[in-house]
Amino acid sequence: MSSVKQPNHFLSVIVPAYREELTIVRDIRSIISVLNQIRIRYELIVVVDGFVDKTYQRAKKLEALIKNVRIVGYKDNRGKGYAVRFGMAKSSGDIIAAIDAGMELNPNGISMCLEHFEWYNADIIVGSKRHPASKVNYNWQRRIISFVYQFIVLVLFGLKIRDTQVGLKFYRRKVLEKVLPRLLVKKYAFDIELLAVAHSLGFTRIYEAPIELKFKFKGISVLNRHYFAKTVFDVLVDTFAVFYRLKILKYYSDANRRKWRFDPELNFRVNVG
Repeated sequence: MSSVKQPNHFLSVIVPAYREELTIVRDIRSIISVLNQIRIRYELIVVVDGFVDKTYQRAKKLEALIKNVRIVGYKDNRGKGYAVRFGMAKSSGDIIAAIDAGMELNPNGISMCLEHFEWYNADIIVGSKRHPASKVNYNWQRRIISFVYQFIVLVLFGLKIRDTQVGLKFYRRKVLEKVLPRLLVKKYAFDIELLAVAHSLGFTRIYEAPIELKFKFKGISVLNRHYFAKTVFDVLVDTFAVFYRLKILKYYSDANRRKWRFDPELNFRVNVG
């Protein structure tokens, strides 16, 4: 894999964070240590998805201590998809990345995704558990669910990538400027809505990159099982809703622009760094 070819790029990294008060400081420092090693300018934008604990306060203390870090957020929890879009709207980069907080994903994957982005001249790079070079540790139940879901995605949308749900992705800004105003999902199927709509609009240079994932196994209490089952159900409902809007209603097409639901808080900044 070659080194980054275009050092004039500017990278914005969005980190959605919810109930991460115990780890957010460590997470920010870990990501910054990776970003300091890349050869392009960058900014790190942490979006606290609801002021429900001390995540915002603890992250905010680092803003004055670490260069190129911004901490933003809002009072009520609105879902990961909304948080990512909120951060993207405040970004300045011509390349925009998103990575989950919590460090189940090794942040070194940022460098690998950036290399792939430049190598393939990609529209979108997707961190993938199924890339041959990926190192993953998650249970067999999730493996089966992931496999079934990706088969559904292939059948419904024709996306020929093996994994869409990993919380590490890179986007070309012009893709997001074209796609985001059309989107509706703010929680469970944000990733697949963005990818499916981008693909339908002709942004087909979508490739996978390897990741290192160490899933934090939770207990098998009735409550955890119930929450997991509900999440899976909600993802499926949202996914089929995306299919219905895309293939049946043609909601995302330019002809239906008047029906798109704009949120002023999610508008992109005009100036790009």
